[in-house]
Amino acid sequence: MPDRKPTGQAPIPYALIAIVFAPLAAWYFMLLRDVEGFRFAHPFALALIPPAVALCAWAGLVRAPGRRGLFTYSRAAELQAQSPGLVARLRDLPMVLRLAAVVLVGVALARPQSTRVTDDLELEGIDIVLALDLSGSMQETDLVPNRLEAAKMVIQDFVRHRPSDRIGLVIFGREAFTDIPLTLDHGTFLRMLGELHLGIIDGRSTAIGNGIGVALNRLRKSDAKSKVIIVLTDGENNAGNISPEQAARYAQQLGVKIYTVLAGNDDGEAGAARGQPRQPVNPKLLEQIASMTGGTPYLATDTRALAERFQKILEDLQKSRIADRGTLFTELYRRFLLVAFALLLAEIGLRLTRFQRIP
Repeated sequence: MPDRKPTGQAPIPYALIAIVFAPLAAWYFMLLRDVEGFRFAHPFALALIPPAVALCAWAGLVRAPGRRGLFTYSRAAELQAQSPGLVARLRDLPMVLRLAAVVLVGVALARPQSTRVTDDLELEGIDIVLALDLSGSMQETDLVPNRLEAAKMVIQDFVRHRPSDRIGLVIFGREAFTDIPLTLDHGTFLRMLGELHLGIIDGRSTAIGNGIGVALNRLRKSDAKSKVIIVLTDGENNAGNISPEQAARYAQQLGVKIYTVLAGNDDGEAGAARGQPRQPVNPKLLEQIASMTGGTPYLATDTRALAERFQKILEDLQKSRIADRGTLFTELYRRFLLVAFALLLAEIGLRLTRFQRIP
C-alpha cells in the first residue's frame, strides 16, 4: 500500500532567518554609526513589530492541520533518504524576506531621526532686509570699481547663498525707500539690484536712521522666527527724521538683529585726491546700532574685505538659524522603507519564479 506523506508542514527556519537578518542588522549598524542624536519620534510604533511578525509567521510558516496537503508516493522511504537540494533548503526564503520587510516597515513607522546626517538639513528661512546707502559718496573708487558696484557684487553673492530666505532691499540717501519688498524670487531681486545706480534718489546726504526705519517697517508684520537688517553705508547719519539710535531701539522691541557694514576708507583720502570734501563717518554709531540689537559691526576698507565681512555675516546667520530652531532632527525613515520595498519585490519575484508553489 502506498505511503501517504504529509506535506505543507513548515517549521520555523531559524537558520535562514539569522542568515537574512544578520547582514541587514550589520548594514544598518554601519550606516548609522556616524549619526548623532538618534531617536524614534514615535517609539510606540515599535510595539507593532512583534505581533505583525508573529502574524506573518503564522500565516506563512505554520499551517493549520486541516489545511495540510497529502501526496501519495509509491516509495516514500526512498524519497526520505534523498538529501534536500539548495532550492528545498531555501523554500522559506520568500517568507523570511517578508518578515524582514515587516520589521523594517515597523521601524520606519516609529520615525527614526537624527540631529546630524550627511544630507543637507532643511531649515526655516530668515527674513532679511538689506539697507543700501545710495548717497553720492558711494561713487568713491577705494573699492573697485567703486563703492556702490562693489557692494552690489557682494550682495549678489550673498543672495545666491540664501536660497530659502526672503530678502528685501531698502535704499537710502537723503530719504529712504523700499526698492524690493521681501521676496523669495531671488532672480527678480538680482535683476533689480543690477539696475541700481546713483542718482535715482537724492544722494546729497545720508539718512541711516530712516533707512533702518523703512527696513523695520518691512519686517514689522513678518512671522519669521529670525529677522535681520544689514546696513551698508559709507558715511555719517546727517539727514532724516529718525535717529539711528531710535531706530535701533525699535529694532530691539521687534526682535530684529542689525548688522552694520562701513564700506571704504574712513580717512577721506580718496575724496581729497579728487578735490572733493572729506565725507564724515561715525564708526562708533554703527557699532552702537549693532550692539544694541545683538548684531555685529564690520569695517571694509577694500573690495576683498567687503566680501569677507559678508561671508562672516553668512556664517553668523547660519549659526543663529540653527540656534533659533533648537534641536534639529532629520528624518531617516526613507532608508528603512526603501530596503523594505526592495525585500518585498524580491519576495514577489521569487514566489512567481523559482519558488512558485502549486496548491
